[in-house]
Amino acid sequence: MVASPDNILMSAEEYLVWESTQEQRYEYWDGEVVAMSGGIRNHNRVSGNFFKLLDDALADRACDVYIIDVKVQVEPGQKYFYPDVVVTCDERDQDTQLIQFPCLIIEVLSPSTEAVDRGKKFAKYRQSSTLQEYVLVQVAQPGVEVFRRNEQGKWVLSEYNLDEKLPLESVDVEIAIAHLYRQVQFETEATDEDA
Repeated sequence: MVASPDNILMSAEEYLVWESTQEQRYEYWDGEVVAMSGGIRNHNRVSGNFFKLLDDALADRACDVYIIDVKVQVEPGQKYFYPDVVVTCDERDQDTQLIQFPCLIIEVLSPSTEAVDRGKKFAKYRQSSTLQEYVLVQVAQPGVEVFRRNEQGKWVLSEYNLDEKLPLESVDVEIAIAHLYRQVQFETEATDEDA
């Protein structure tokens, strides 16, 4: 995510009308409109793989999976974000422009978004009473972190590697981490032997 060069300010109502007519995606942070940056190929591939795996797994259930271009209302009139993948299984989610009751949010990390995804966004997402899991996926090297809300309402971190399966308890689905990285090319680090 990068700040809009024009530093556009508007009300939430104005944002929802204006943003729906734009070619580029914009998030909304307390009155400020923030332009979303484009992703790299690995980011796009991992997002697409995650979407497809979830969409296939949830095809026979009353859950909807959305990718990249569907915004989540974090705080009415205050925050609207575009996660990479979002799942809602809540029948109250009938708005055609946004998701209000997510159970699972996935962010694919990139250097320009990682700090915000881990910090400010996660702090706001945690305020959602329906969100049960927040997943952060690395693209430079394989690795997945899942924050799950436990029975006491606390968020607990679990980490998964390439050879493991990822249990998504919020939707009762298990995904092989290797499948998330299908057709992803990782950069290899130079070693002393290469020098």
